[in-house]
Amino acid sequence: MTLDEAKSFLATAGLEVSSEQRTNNDLGWQLRLKNGGIVNVFDTGAFNVQGKCQPEVKAALGAAPTQAAIVKAAAPAPAIRNTNTKVFVVYGHDETARNHLEAMLRRWGLEPLILDQLPSEGQTIIEKLEKYTSDVHFAVVLATPDDEGNRAGRDDEKAYRARQNVVLELGMLLSRLGRSRVAIILKQQANMERPSDIQGLIYIPFKDDLQKEAGTILAKEMAAQGYHIDIAKL
Repeated sequence: MTLDEAKSFLATAGLEVSSEQRTNNDLGWQLRLKNGGIVNVFDTGAFNVQGKCQPEVKAALGAAPTQAAIVKAAAPAPAIRNTNTKVFVVYGHDETARNHLEAMLRRWGLEPLILDQLPSEGQTIIEKLEKYTSDVHFAVVLATPDDEGNRAGRDDEKAYRARQNVVLELGMLLSRLGRSRVAIILKQQANMERPSDIQGLIYIPFKDDLQKEAGTILAKEMAAQGYHIDIAKL
């Protein structure tokens, strides 16, 4: 669930938001409601409800069954398994992190597609990306602190950033695949400027050990999109 979706559901249920701010751990947004309820909407798309009037708030967000659903529950839709094992990978200058990510995906039985390892056939980078993402259902963008930047004349705002090509390719992948099928693995989150402030993106932070800190979360996101990943290989 995105922040905008949560606010829309709350407004439809007549629940007013009194304040909106980033969570203390900077992993999402916190909405405080006038009825005393609190909704935390995380950048991964997950959310939880705290504070007062929790049943009412959960019902508004679809986390609790309505009376109509109790009387007549709809049959659950069958799960659709994605048989495509290809995963598009974008990365910057951190080849060590790239190698760890590639090895992890291959261990899961997946086929990572890395742009500079694929034949160009006279195509531009954009044409090449469009071609190889045509049959891919998920992309992983490895955003590492490769560059530094700040507004002109504001050296005090200097922060680490991902490479410009990584940000460009991220935008193209979001356009082609949608937010739910693009995960951004963010290295050294505390010192890193996020490559986009679009709400609802899947950010997975890690500091040192990509597999240990980000692997399980990435596997869950991909499983939600139909990829079959053997838990024993995590």
